[in-house]
Amino acid sequence: MSGHVPQHLRHLVSKRAQGLCEYCLIHEDDTFFGCEVEHVISQKHGGSTVEHNLALACATCNRHKGSDIGSLTLATGEFCRLFNARVDRWWDHFALEGATIRPLTDIGDVTVRLLQVNHVDRILEREALVAVGRFPSDAARSMMSRSN
Repeated sequence: MSGHVPQHLRHLVSKRAQGLCEYCLIHEDDTFFGCEVEHVISQKHGGSTVEHNLALACATCNRHKGSDIGSLTLATGEFCRLFNARVDRWWDHFALEGATIRPLTDIGDVTVRLLQVNHVDRILEREALVAVGRFPSDAARSMMSRSN
């Protein structure tokens, strides 16, 4: 299957995500390179280009994720899948503490580590956005809310 994502699917994925990276919750307007539609399960691993296998990711999260579908946990060394925005709820696996995204589960831990969402540059970026009132956005607060 081709890696091309048709325009109607790109639009659907962006609208569904409210313009947010579904991993780090930064809004595409606040990123230098914007957001991209990515395959949750890469085509390399049998994922298809369909609505339920696509997510919106900022360019930084997407570059770090690449075609990965998981990693080994530091605690046990066992394989653990990455966060899947189509089946997982953000708040079950992560908590936002200031500008830091704290993992709450093994899935959260491997995702935070692999996507490097707490790299010093990424925290500085979020801190700058917090200072000007752009992070977390209302849409991000909604995604983090258990009342969703």
